[in-house]
Amino acid sequence: MKQSLRHQKILELVKQQGYASTEELVAFLDVSPQTIRRDLNALAEQDLIRRHHGGAASPSSFENSDYADRKEFLSQEKNKIAQAAAKLIPDGSSLFIDIGTTPEAVAKALLEHKNLRIVTNNLNAAHILMKNDTFQITMAGGSLRQDGGIIGEATIAFISQFRLDYGILGISSIDMDGSLLDYDFHEVQVKRAIIESSRNTLLVSDHSKFSRRAMVKLGHLSDVDYFITDGTLPQSLNEQLANSEVIVMSC
Repeated sequence: MKQSLRHQKILELVKQQGYASTEELVAFLDVSPQTIRRDLNALAEQDLIRRHHGGAASPSSFENSDYADRKEFLSQEKNKIAQAAAKLIPDGSSLFIDIGTTPEAVAKALLEHKNLRIVTNNLNAAHILMKNDTFQITMAGGSLRQDGGIIGEATIAFISQFRLDYGILGISSIDMDGSLLDYDFHEVQVKRAIIESSRNTLLVSDHSKFSRRAMVKLGHLSDVDYFITDGTLPQSLNEQLANSEVIVMSC
């Protein structure tokens, strides 16, 4: 593979995930670690990536990627996760649906259900859910972001008034010590309110979140009741969850 094509593929992967390890790039491009290190050094010199020990990050690795990119990225995996999550929700349940493209996929997967009572701060999810006329949908108030998410003090206060059966939670990053991380402090406060106001919390997250880097800590994987993902968990996360009561479902 030509160097220019490798560089293009490296930039695409780093942009999508926020961070890519050297080992991941070696497997992805089927080249030697030495070749990847030379490529990363060259891209870093052009300020196209940020070089880190063991990998590379986007120059904006502490910011979330564009909503349109996130929506299309790993869409098949997200749909599988969403179908698994939807099977856990009985008809007639009450639930929160969080901000994020994977919670939106869950919203779509729930359309065959009946008589759900849903509270959400996700305008895109509400637009999907309104196709089912048996659903009762309540929107949280607050500040509207360009990606359709609603956040702020008013959102937290509103969500805190409820006690619902399920909370469908998305996350931007899962660290190897089990920390749940996101990019926006205000969004994290809303997620925390959803966890506290849900009898059962379902974390829905694809495997790319294991290699992303975000700044704001929400909590720990052990704070949720179900963790629904695709593929195999890294060994360190298996160890973190070994003595917990979290039910892990891999699609």
